Amino acid sequence: MNAFLTKHEHAVVIAGGGPTGLMLAGELALAGVDVAIVERRASQDLVGSRAAGLHARTLELLDQRGIADRFVSQGQRHPCVRFHISLDITDFPTRHNYVLGLWQNHTERLLAEWVGELAVPIYREREVTGFAQDDTGVDVALSDGQSLRAEYLVGCDGGRSLIRKAAGIEFPGGDPTTSWLLAEARMAAEPKWGFHEDAVGTHAIGKGEGGSVRVVLVEPQLRLDGEPTLRDVSEALIAVYGTDYGIHSPVSISRFTDMTRQAATYRDRRVLLAGDAAHVHPPMGGQGLNIGVQDAVNLGWKLAQVVKRTSPEEFLDTYNAERHPVAARVLLNTMAQSALRRSDEPTKALGTIVSELLGTDESRRRVVAEMSGLGIHYDLGEGHPLLGRRMPDLDLVTADGPLRVFTLLHEARPVLLNLGELGGFDLTSWEDRVQVVDAKHAGSWELPAMGAVAAPAAVLIRPDGYVAWVGEGAQVGLADVLTKWFGPPTAP
Repeated sequence: MNAFLTKHEHAVVIAGGGPTGLMLAGELALAGVDVAIVERRASQDLVGSRAAGLHARTLELLDQRGIADRFVSQGQRHPCVRFHISLDITDFPTRHNYVLGLWQNHTERLLAEWVGELAVPIYREREVTGFAQDDTGVDVALSDGQSLRAEYLVGCDGGRSLIRKAAGIEFPGGDPTTSWLLAEARMAAEPKWGFHEDAVGTHAIGKGEGGSVRVVLVEPQLRLDGEPTLRDVSEALIAVYGTDYGIHSPVSISRFTDMTRQAATYRDRRVLLAGDAAHVHPPMGGQGLNIGVQDAVNLGWKLAQVVKRTSPEEFLDTYNAERHPVAARVLLNTMAQSALRRSDEPTKALGTIVSELLGTDESRRRVVAEMSGLGIHYDLGEGHPLLGRRMPDLDLVTADGPLRVFTLLHEARPVLLNLGELGGFDLTSWEDRVQVVDAKHAGSWELPAMGAVAAPAAVLIRPDGYVAWVGEGAQVGLADVLTKWFGPPTAP
């Protein structure tokens, strides 16, 4: 093997350095995997508004890695999620019972700093232009004429994903019916702040950073013809508000639609998809960035185990099996929210009924759990209510002093948390992969939207924070579960 190939080989190459790609790179780096990102931008600077917030489960995932405070300290806490109306989340059993208002440029900057600390190389000012995969890896062609060799390639390259298209993965769904203008600029006059509803739909004007103004306008007819201009925004403002408020000095202008599509599969042999490359939908409820980051956390540890030969290649199928239904549900609820935004009288009547239903506590809790990601449930079979759900961040008492459950997940390693008899578990055959922690917890166990559940004697927590096994005073089935998720036992 010549020096050129050696220099440009990586275990995993990620196409796209947005939030999903950055989070995946961090997860793989924590697992000791040689990973690199290919990113077209010269720096992490992001022009325009993009996504505006982080939901509770995403904040919990960042907390599991010990970096949540970096984000929380720079954002603004909001007590509600939104599904047609504002729904209170402050009574939910999580340390992050809020939506964090934080623009995507800050989210990306903070993730990039973390990835930099983990020494992940980023090939900037380059794009993936094609690839060819074989039985042992993927040759990745770059726009500068160079190439990379990787065992696996992950497309985190957005809704127009070249990786998805080149892999021949179908992207079924619905074509757009409505378009919106999104602009960040300055205004000479004070605008009408907040939401404004008319016969076309619901528009909004909000305060940006450094004196800028952010505008979202529904267009009267669907438009897909090229990049919008300041004149387009001015004319749309006049049509809606009767004035353009002297809009000038645009920072960014873009258009988005209600197109809703999902990749038929998230994997083709050694090529995988995550984030917008795997699913696109309207931005209602602010879920897109969040489920992309959550895709990355689900995939990262699994891909690491396959790269390290701890698990077989087929183990990657669990990524598609778990994450595809989650995105399908997000597509469903964003389509519902888009429909409820119509301004005709029948839709207004429907909206009134939906608002009344969401006013009941049971409905609110169910929808908030879905929107926040706290209610995600992977189908891991029958058993205790915790099985397949996120592990609560309990306050524990251990021999080393008090600590939180999420502290145990900072290194992205699985944990067998023993809350019963001290030293009750011998995991010698998995000790190189699974931590065993003896602890006590005195409080109650509560799951979002479900309420109190019986306290188990032990739980096996995956690196992504979901419960893979619940012990009720015996080790029944534990060895099988350990083998399934973390590889076969080490030979004595």
